[in-house]
Amino acid sequence: MTKTDSRHKLSIAKRIAFTAAFAALCLLGTMLLSVPLPASGYFNTGDVFVLLSGWCLGPVFGFTAAAVGSALADILTGYALYAPATFLIKGLDALAAWAVWALAKKAIKKPSLDFLPRIAGAIVGEGLMVGLYFFFESVILGLGLGAIPNILGNALQGVCCGALGVVIVSALYVMKPVAKFFPALHK
Repeated sequence: MTKTDSRHKLSIAKRIAFTAAFAALCLLGTMLLSVPLPASGYFNTGDVFVLLSGWCLGPVFGFTAAAVGSALADILTGYALYAPATFLIKGLDALAAWAVWALAKKAIKKPSLDFLPRIAGAIVGEGLMVGLYFFFESVILGLGLGAIPNILGNALQGVCCGALGVVIVSALYVMKPVAKFFPALHK
């Protein structure tokens, strides 16, 4: 008999495997399209998979996949200084997107309107990402107001990745076979 997480009825081994796969997607999404920002850091498409990690894997495994994959991307692209902050920020991004969706889903019970709580989750998660990176760059890195130009780049990244993430998760949500692999999508 396989050990399972009783909440989602998916074996721990499968959840760990999916966590590793989503971490790899976060890493690839971050590295494949990477454009340096004016002050420091870079624009990338990894947040699509950060959001999907939260929504598909739930709070713990979603946080882990987003945090590990995104931090590894920083290390491999020469932004190792960002890796500890990225670990926390991207993990919280995925966690916030999942939490807001889970709370809003209780108010909107119609499955056909699932995209509305997802939009709210993406806005909160990506807004958190923009604010936390600004704090990190301005206070921790000491850029002060010099970090302001990156707000626009990070916000653009958040909007683009949030929109794409909501479209993808909406397509996944209606696919019945996907529910077997990602029960957190239908919590």
